[in-house]
Amino acid sequence: MRRLILLAAAVVVVLLAGGGALRVGDGSSDDAAPGTRTARVERVVDGDTIIVDLDGVRERVRYIGMDTPESVPEQPLECYGHRASEENQRLVGGRTVTLTTDEEPRDRFGRLLAYVRREPDGLFVNEALVRGGFATTLEIRPNVRYAGEFRAEERKARAAGRGLWGACRR
Repeated sequence: MRRLILLAAAVVVVLLAGGGALRVGDGSSDDAAPGTRTARVERVVDGDTIIVDLDGVRERVRYIGMDTPESVPEQPLECYGHRASEENQRLVGGRTVTLTTDEEPRDRFGRLLAYVRREPDGLFVNEALVRGGFATTLEIRPNVRYAGEFRAEERKARAAGRGLWGACRR
């Protein structure tokens, strides 16, 4: 019952924040769109999932547009999974981030789907993980706002043999 109440509260928070398509800015207040939400990262789950404190509500956030190899105990360990989790921890662990949703704010598991920017420097974390070879692109419509940019970064990482592209057989 407590979990259902927390989930309902989280949905209300997202809806009050403007819910759907929020614009990702460069971190400056001038281009932060109304409804852009900041949160503190409580825990890095793996390479593409974090748990944040969003205005007092604990939210599980799944990064949009990319996928990292599995490293959680519930799934078989995949090549470069631990390394991707470590990089995500290095990038956002304990930090403040800006979360921006796309067309669909949640997945079938109830996770908040977001583009993540690190504060205060505005690093686009989703893109940085793909660029470094820690993640592959994952396009799931309708959340494809940055799909072209992510594909271009993946091509460059693959060509350079960065990260999983050099360490794992694909």
